[in-house]
Amino acid sequence: MACWTCVDQGTFGVIATCGKFDRFAPPGCHVIIPCLGTANVGTISTRIQSLDVSVETKTLDNVFVNIIISTQYQVLQDKSRMFDAFYKLTDSKGQIRSYIFDVVRSTVPRIKLDDVFTSKEEIAMEVKNMLAKSMEEFGYNIISTLVTDIAPDPKVKNAMNEINAAQRQRVAAKDRAEAEKIMVVKAAEADAESKYLSGTGMARQRQAIINGLRDSVVNFQKEVDGISSKDVMEMMMMTQYFDTMKEVGTQGGNSTIFVPSGPAAVADASAAIRAGLMQGNAAVAAMQR
Repeated sequence: MACWTCVDQGTFGVIATCGKFDRFAPPGCHVIIPCLGTANVGTISTRIQSLDVSVETKTLDNVFVNIIISTQYQVLQDKSRMFDAFYKLTDSKGQIRSYIFDVVRSTVPRIKLDDVFTSKEEIAMEVKNMLAKSMEEFGYNIISTLVTDIAPDPKVKNAMNEINAAQRQRVAAKDRAEAEKIMVVKAAEADAESKYLSGTGMARQRQAIINGLRDSVVNFQKEVDGISSKDVMEMMMMTQYFDTMKEVGTQGGNSTIFVPSGPAAVADASAAIRAGLMQGNAAVAAMQR
């Protein structure tokens, strides 16, 4: 009796006669004769397959990390290679997983944690080279190998984030200090420039006053006979004194007290204050009587 077997697209059927390999059946329908010992003993996929392997290992600075390696592989579409893939290797995924564990655990311990993140390409290349050499004899082609995730312990991750935050805060504080320094320097430069201009203006003002006084004295002596320069200066000083008194008296909110400028001025002022207080007390006592 004959029967039919169907092989799906993307796979090859493995036909054996009396337990011995006979041929590979391509996708489609095929006739097998069970009475002659012919049977479809299995299939082998020719599609690209993916395998994710999670490996826990430690780094050079004794930090444990969990690294996920994603590998894409495919059976070589050659009859001899397909024969090796089906009959030589019982568990292809288990074999690939073992090689990945071996390569990662021999590579990552030579790298510090900070360098692991920047060495993803080197780790992936090491894994791919090792897998390509080892799996080729079993009829498999390693297409690509990727390091998809590097996950250290949560405490280590938090510590790394805190270190990065502290570094950024230090840079920000330095920038703020530089900005404040610039503001202080600019304010000092502006104050110095202001004082310089004020001093220059005051010097010019005093020079103008001196020139004006000199001209006034000279003109006054020419117009009035029998007067000396000292008399003219005293008269002008009195005029300025009265002008100052006028300015003090006409401006609101002033609380200015004029006291004598002699050696005994303080003692005289104190005596006057005491006398005034005593008179005031006596007047209050008299009113109460």
